Amino acid sequence: MCTVSFYKGKDQAIITSNRDENINRPLALPPKKIFLEYSAVYCPIDPLHNGTWFTVSKKGNVLVLLNGAEKKHISNPPYKKSRGLVLLDIADSIDIIEKWRSVDLQLIENFTIVSYSDGKLIQFRWDGINKSQIALNEINPHIWSSTTLYDQDSIIRREEWFHDFLANKKNVVTGDDFFNFHTNTKNEDKKNGLIINRANQILTKNVTQTVIYQSHFTIEHRDLITNKCTIIADLIA
Repeated sequence: MCTVSFYKGKDQAIITSNRDENINRPLALPPKKIFLEYSAVYCPIDPLHNGTWFTVSKKGNVLVLLNGAEKKHISNPPYKKSRGLVLLDIADSIDIIEKWRSVDLQLIENFTIVSYSDGKLIQFRWDGINKSQIALNEINPHIWSSTTLYDQDSIIRREEWFHDFLANKKNVVTGDDFFNFHTNTKNEDKKNGLIINRANQILTKNVTQTVIYQSHFTIEHRDLITNKCTIIADLIA
C-alpha cells in the first residue's frame, strides 16, 4: 500500500507492492479469487473493512492502492468509506477510466491508484478535492512511495535506489529480482528503507507481486509477520 514498483520487460509486466501498516491492524488474509457484481478478481483482504490494496482481474488487469496523493495531507475522519473498498468498486468495472470519472469520492481519504489495464499504465489520484488522471509510459520503469509515510527527500532517495538497482541489472529483471529489491534494499534504514519498522508501531507487513504474461499471470504474496507465502497462477480470460 505504501511502495509500488512497475516494470515492463519483453514478455511480461511486473508490479510489486509493499504494504506498511500499524502493528495493531489485523493481519491481512492471503489473496484469493472473489466474485464482484460484474467481474472476478484475485486480491488479499484487509479484514478491518474487507477492502484491499491489490487486485488482479481474470483479464490480467491490475490495480494497486497507495495511501495519500501528491502531497502529505492531514487525516480528518470520519470518512464515508474505506479506500480499499473504493479500489474494489473501481476494479468491478468494464471501463476503468469511465468508472474513475463517475465514482463519487466525496468524504473519501486521499489516495493514489496505479492501474495497468489492457497494456496501458495510468496513475489515478484523489487529493480530497480533485481527481487527476495521468497516462504513463509503460516502457519506462516507475516507483511510487506513499506521501503519508515518506517525505519528498525520502521519496527522491528511494527513486535513486530503484534506478541504481535497474542499472546494476542492466534493465533485465525478473520477478524474483524485484522481490529482492522490495525486501532487501537498505534494510539498515528502518525508517525509510523498503522494509520499515518505526518503533514497532508502523512496519512493512506484506509484499505482493503479480507478473502479467500474454496468456497468464502469477501472484505471489508474502506475509512478513507470519512468514507465510501464497502463490497463485491463472490463465488470462
